[in-house]
Parts: sequence; C-alpha cells; structure tokens
Amino acid sequence: MIQSNRPSSLSRETALEASLERLVQERDQARQALASAVVERDRAQATLRETDRCTALVRERLDEFLATLAHELRNPLAPIRSAAQIMRMAEGDHATISAARAIIERQLKHLVRLIDDLVDVSRITRGKLELSRERVDLASVLQMAIETNRPLLESKQQHIMVELPADPLIVEADTMRLAQVFANLINNGAKYSDPRSDIRIQATRAGGRAVVTVTDQGAGIERDMLASIFDMFTRIERPQSSPHDGLGVGLTLVKRIIELHGGCVNAQSDGPGRGSAFTVELDLMEPSGDETPTVSLPGRAEDSSRRARILVADDNHDAAQSLALMLSMDGHEVRTAGDGLEALREAEDFHPQLVVLDIGMPKLDGYETARRLRERPWAAHTRLFALTGWGQEEDRERARRAGFDQHLVKPVDPEALSQLLNRTLSESGRTFAEGRA
Repeated sequence: MIQSNRPSSLSRETALEASLERLVQERDQARQALASAVVERDRAQATLRETDRCTALVRERLDEFLATLAHELRNPLAPIRSAAQIMRMAEGDHATISAARAIIERQLKHLVRLIDDLVDVSRITRGKLELSRERVDLASVLQMAIETNRPLLESKQQHIMVELPADPLIVEADTMRLAQVFANLINNGAKYSDPRSDIRIQATRAGGRAVVTVTDQGAGIERDMLASIFDMFTRIERPQSSPHDGLGVGLTLVKRIIELHGGCVNAQSDGPGRGSAFTVELDLMEPSGDETPTVSLPGRAEDSSRRARILVADDNHDAAQSLALMLSMDGHEVRTAGDGLEALREAEDFHPQLVVLDIGMPKLDGYETARRLRERPWAAHTRLFALTGWGQEEDRERARRAGFDQHLVKPVDPEALSQLLNRTLSESGRTFAEGRA
C-alpha cells in the first residue's frame, strides 16, 4: 500500500508560513525600533544643538560680564594709580596730597561697593543671605543711605530733597540691608543725572504700607526696558555714559532684598532723558508711641584715649605694614608677622591684647594660628580678629569655630575698625592702657 506525503508537506508549509510571519513581525519591529532610534537621534541632535546654543550664549554672556567687570575695576584703579603718583610728586604740598588722598578714598569705596554687590547677589541666589530684623524708623534708614552717597552728591553739586510724614514709618527690617537698598537707588539717580540736578525722596503711608519713591531727573529708561530693569546683568545704554556702565547687579540686589522683606519695588520712566522713579513698598508696624531711631550715623569713637598692644599677621607685606602704620598713628603699639608661625613667636614675646590674622598665610594658616593662640594661658582675654578676603557665611562660621571674636572682610574701613577696637576691648573689661598680662 502506498502512503501519502500530504500531511508532511502541509506541516512543512505551515512551519514555513509561521517562520515567514515571525520574520515579517521581526522586520516590522526592527523598522519601528529604527524609526524610534531615528526619532531619538533627531531629538538628541536637537538637544545637542540647543545645548551648544545655550553654551555659546552663556560663554558670550560670561565673556561680556568679565569684560564689563574688568572695565569697572579699571575705572577706579586708574585714578587711584594717578593719585598715588601725585602724592609722590607733591611732597610737602599738603593741599595737593589731601586732594589726592580724597580721590583714593572715594574710588576705594566704589571698589568695595562693587565687590560687595556681587557677593550679596551670590548669597541671595544661593539662599544664604540672612536678615537681622528689628523695628526701625525709615527716616533713619534714609539718612544712612543719603550719607553713604554724600561724596557723590557733593562732587556733582546735586541737591537731595526728602519729604517725610509727621508720624514715623516703622518697619521690621534689617537696617543695614534696607539702607543698602536706598543707597543703591540714590546712587543710580545721582550717577545718571546731570550736575546740579535734583533727587527727590518721598515717603508716605498708604494703608498698612510704607511707600518710598526715589525720583531723579536723569537719563531715564526705555519703556520696553522697564519690565527687565531688575534682571541680573541688565544694563541700559545711556548717551552720557560708556557702553559698560555698571555691572547690572545693583537693581537686582534692590529687588531681591526688598522681596526678602516681604515688599516690592517697581520702576517708572517716561523714556530717555525724562528721569526715573523707583518705588519701594514695605509693610508697616504700629508705632510704640515712644519710638526712637534704632540706628545712628557712623562717627568717630568717643574714647580715643585707649591704646592696645596689637599684632598684625599677613603674608602680604604691604597689607600688614599699612595696617600696622595706621594703627600706630592712632597710638597703638603694633608688631607685624608674615606667616602663622612667626605670629605665634611674636605673640609669645609680645603678649598682644589684640591679634589681627590673615586667613590664607603660609606655613600656618589663620585658623590654626587662632586655635594655637587660644591654647596659651596668657591669651585667655586676647581678642582675635580674622581679616580676610573670604566673606561667605560659611567662612564666618569657620572663623567662629577656630576661636575668632570678629570676622572682617578686606578692605576694612579704618574708622569702622577703630570703633570696633575700642568697643571690643572695652567690653572685655581691659583698658588699652593696661600693662602686659
């Protein structure tokens, strides 16, 4: 009997069809995978192009910022260098030397303010700026801001008018930070206004808020710039100024500080050449009835008869010598050291009542020098000041842990340092006139 191969043939055909179907499915899946890969590739390429564009933009902004920073630093350095040369050439001419010294002092304040603004913006951006709030009368804050700008106002013969209500405007604020806000606004108004022009400060009460407006007669602002005037690094081209006039951080700082106080600030202008007005609003507190100003204007220390033995340690020879000379001229007995180990040796012989230490010294840094001084029995009442270019909050905390009593950021104001010396050593219960421990 002959058997049929039909079932076997059908089985093979079925298997082939199944294999073909699987191949078709795999092909379709491969096509889909390829299409997805192409989409991902295109997306990655687009992301890469956008990243390249953003990187180029950031690089461009960084280059522009660095160029602007260099320009702004050179601006005050140029007259400082010229004034130093004038002082060398004008030996014996006290009037000329005094004028040159005034130039250096003005330009140095400008440099310090520039650096402080940059540091403060960085602190705010990283959430590191803390406010020391207290009840304060806005009149006192505004007076501080005006005094800060007094040299600029007088040099341009500008007149400042202040209008205040009869009742005090009491706010809960960080006095120094709020004064910084209004000092920046007044500075902007003075800097971008013509000589002999007026700057007006008007403070009023509107419901439960204090409203302070600083108005100038200066260069004004394009209307399409008003929305972005408080953005970081925003600068306005002004006919009477150079293309790079300021870093564009002052108004950013104003806005951030006011917002930290729970307030708001806005700008108004009718356009170029028609002046500007900046309005700050802050929540008011109820006056206590016997309100007195919580701040006072800086002045000279009342007690100038106190004297101290002071050790200054800094690996920058000029920095150490200039500070020592200034302290010596104020009547103190001063020695210097160029590194931490030398400072320890001098301190063992000198038993200073105050030691001013740079942080970044060779051989032994300021932190370790402070720790070792704190171990000396004779230094139990010695005051330690850190004098450094590092001014972040973490730097201050590290100085406290090392045993420092004060953390001062370079360059320190000589008059402020003199007041701090008197106050600190007076509070310690030891007069500057005491003998060695």
